[in-house]
Amino acid sequence: MRVFTPEAMREADQKAAEMGYPSLLLMEWAGMKAARVYKELFGQRPAVVLAGKGNNGGDGLVLARHLLLEGVRVRVYAAPDQAGDALQAKNALLAHGAELYPLEEAAFGEGEVVVDALFGTGLKGPLTGFYAGLVERVNASGLPILALDLPSGLPYSPHVRATATVAFAAFKTPHLLMREACGRLFLAEIGLPKALLEREDLPEVATPEALRPLLPRRPLTAHKGSVGRVGVLGGYRGDGLRYAGAPVLAALGAYRMGAGLVHLAVPEGTPLEPLEAVFHPLPAPALPPMRVEALAVGMGGGPWGVLWAMRALEAGLPTVLDADALHLEVVAAYRRAGAKAVLTPHAGEAGRLLGRSPEEVAKDPLEAARTLARETGLTVVLKGNPTVVAEGERLSLNPTGNPALATGGTGDVLSGAIAALLAAGLPPFEAARLGVYLHGLAGDLLAEEKGVGLLAKEVAEALPRAREALLSGTRGAPWERV
Repeated sequence: MRVFTPEAMREADQKAAEMGYPSLLLMEWAGMKAARVYKELFGQRPAVVLAGKGNNGGDGLVLARHLLLEGVRVRVYAAPDQAGDALQAKNALLAHGAELYPLEEAAFGEGEVVVDALFGTGLKGPLTGFYAGLVERVNASGLPILALDLPSGLPYSPHVRATATVAFAAFKTPHLLMREACGRLFLAEIGLPKALLEREDLPEVATPEALRPLLPRRPLTAHKGSVGRVGVLGGYRGDGLRYAGAPVLAALGAYRMGAGLVHLAVPEGTPLEPLEAVFHPLPAPALPPMRVEALAVGMGGGPWGVLWAMRALEAGLPTVLDADALHLEVVAAYRRAGAKAVLTPHAGEAGRLLGRSPEEVAKDPLEAARTLARETGLTVVLKGNPTVVAEGERLSLNPTGNPALATGGTGDVLSGAIAALLAAGLPPFEAARLGVYLHGLAGDLLAEEKGVGLLAKEVAEALPRAREALLSGTRGAPWERV
C-alpha cells in the first residue's frame, strides 16, 4: 500500500479521467462511503456539514444527500461558486429539498456532529482570515468531527482536530505523519483503478498482509543453532559509572523475537541477566569468539560506542548500529566495507549524522530518512511516530506504536529484535520493517491493558504475542476499510 502526496493523488484522479472513468463517480462513492462511516459512528445524530467550493465540498454535499435519505437531520453550510462535479452534487442535494446556508452563517448546536468538507488535500498554504477562524470555531465547539479525506488545514496550522477521518482511495502523508489530528482512521475505496494506486516511487505503509509472509517459520527439526544466533556488544564502565542495562534489554529483545541463542559482550561486573545469554565480560570493547549470524552494537556504549562498532565491523556480519555507535566515522567505515547494517537513530541522533537540528529531522522524517540512507548506503530506521524505514530509494512508514513506548530502553529492545530477524536470514530492509512493526504492535497491545508507564522489558516480553497476532491475523491494520 502506497502513501500519496496530495499532488500525486490529484495526478491519479486526472489519469482516471483520461482513462474515461467519470470523476463524478469518484465523488459519489466518496460521499456515500463517508456517509456509511458517519452512520456507523454517530447513528442518527444530526449533522452540520461544512462544504467548500471544491471537490472536497462536493464529497460533503454527496454525504449530506445520503444522510438525508437515511433519515438523518442535516444542516448544510456551503461556500458559493461550486463548479463541475461539486455543482452537480449541489444540484442533486437541492433536488431532495435540502436548504443550503452561507458558510459565513455556520453555527453548531448541542448533540450535533460536524462534517468537515472544506478543503481536504487542496491546500497550498496555511489557512488565514475567515477560514482560519472557522476551523478554530469548529475545534472549540466540543462536538465530534468527521473529516472527509483530510482534516482541513493539514499539513499546516491551524487545522481541524478530527474525531475520525475518512481517507479516500489511499492514505496521504499527513494521515500518518500527523495522526493525532486525524483521530480514528478509515480508508474508503472509491473506485479509482487499482493500477493508479500502485506507484513504486511513493512511500509504502507496512501492512499485516505484506509483513506476515516475512515471519521466520520454525520447522519441527529446529534447534537453538538453526533459528538465528545474535551477538550483543554494548555497555560502558568508567568514571565510577556502569551502563549495562541497555545491552541486556537488547539481548532480551533478541530472545523474545525468536533468536535461538544470544551472546552478550559487556563490561566486567554486568549483572547476569537474562540468564539464558552466553556472557562475555570484558575489561574493554572487543570482539569475543562467538558463533553468531548477526550483531546488535552500541547500546549503552557511552565513550566505548565507537570502539564497539569498529570491533563488530571485523566480524563482517549483518549488524544493527544503535545509540552510541551512531557516529559519522562509524557509518563511513561500514559504508566503505560494504557492510549490511541497520542504523536505528532517533531524531537527535539522525540530526547529528546529517548536520541538522532534531527539529528539522522531525519536521520531515521521510526526507531525513531517505537522505541518511542515501548518504550512508545503509538501511535506516528513523525512530518516531511514525517510525520510517529507508533503504536506497525505498521508504516504508510504520503504522503501529503509541506514546506509551516513550520510555527508556524500548529502543534497545527494538535493536535486539531487528538483530534476531537478521540472524534468521531476513535482508536488512525487511528485518527492519518487520521488527519495527512488531515492536510497535507489542506496545499497542500493552498500552490497551496498562496505558502509559510501560517498562522496556515488558515490551520485550510482549513480542511473542505480537508475532502471534500478526501470524494469526487476529490483529489487523490500525485503520478500518469501508
